[in-house]
Amino acid sequence: MKKKVFGKMASLLMAASLIAAAAAGCGEKPAEPSGGESASGTSSEVAAEKTTVRIATLSGPTGIGMAELFELDEKGESGNDYEFTICTDPTEIVAKMSTGEVDIAAIPTNLAANLYKKTSGGVKLAAINTLGVLHILDSTGTVKSVGDLKGKTVYATGEGSTPEYALNYVLEQNGLKVGTDVQVVYKSEHSELATLCISGEVEIAMLPEPFVTNVMSNTDAFTNALDISAEWEKVSGGTVLAMGGIVVSSDFAEKNAAALDIFMDEYEHSVEFVNSDPEAAGVLVEKYGILPSAAVATAAIPNCNIVLITGDEMISAAKAYYQVLFEADSASIGGALPEDALYLA
Repeated sequence: MKKKVFGKMASLLMAASLIAAAAAGCGEKPAEPSGGESASGTSSEVAAEKTTVRIATLSGPTGIGMAELFELDEKGESGNDYEFTICTDPTEIVAKMSTGEVDIAAIPTNLAANLYKKTSGGVKLAAINTLGVLHILDSTGTVKSVGDLKGKTVYATGEGSTPEYALNYVLEQNGLKVGTDVQVVYKSEHSELATLCISGEVEIAMLPEPFVTNVMSNTDAFTNALDISAEWEKVSGGTVLAMGGIVVSSDFAEKNAAALDIFMDEYEHSVEFVNSDPEAAGVLVEKYGILPSAAVATAAIPNCNIVLITGDEMISAAKAYYQVLFEADSASIGGALPEDALYLA
């Protein structure tokens, strides 16, 4: 597969290498049926056939990057027939991939390693699509550095996924132990935690974009105190916080190589569109229920670090990221570093 590197943070790779607010659960966009061979079997009719590709994505940056793809599909202008499912919980997507309900999914990168092991090699990591989007918001006015979190309670989301492991690693590398020096309380939904911040019930919170933008636009009580991506890079030797990735069913990749190439090309174009025209992208994000607000999406997109990294750069970045996670907490990636067979190059 041709190597592609797009997005605001792509230059970091050359140097060193979710989310929804309104809906809970999964929402599905009905698929247009894939074409079978026509009765006449003419070459023109066969050429017009499209492959149905079932895609699951998280609301937020991973879904935002596909906004134009949703539009192309609805207009019938995409090279494949896409069936989209939008979820707020990454474990829902993992379950769907495990049972073969979807062909391609956008999930946290650490879960890609876990899913590879769980399915005995049943998935491939095709791309990194989201870099760090986590921030510490503070309403106390006392948090200027990671060390300032000592003795405080941080509310967060993403327990058992990349956000938890990233926060734990940053704290530990700064000499702080979770449960002793810093208390971390997890909420199941980003929207729930954002609401608690806006209502003044939480003083310090770790949230991803676009919820950071949502909170900051609804209350002036908080400052964006810490960028977890920057703190991660400081303590990990410059490793990029490769939070989100695209996984594809190994069986689908083997049997539908042409359809997969079409998806990657159309996804590439969508990522470029979203990053180059946040206002137009925001309209599509709201239209297709990826986020409930076009205004919030437009404001958040420049900080969402939506990228498309494939090929050797993807492999290099993912391996470095997995190495840090393995050393910090091997369970976060299934207990062992992934085999090279995980990567779709």
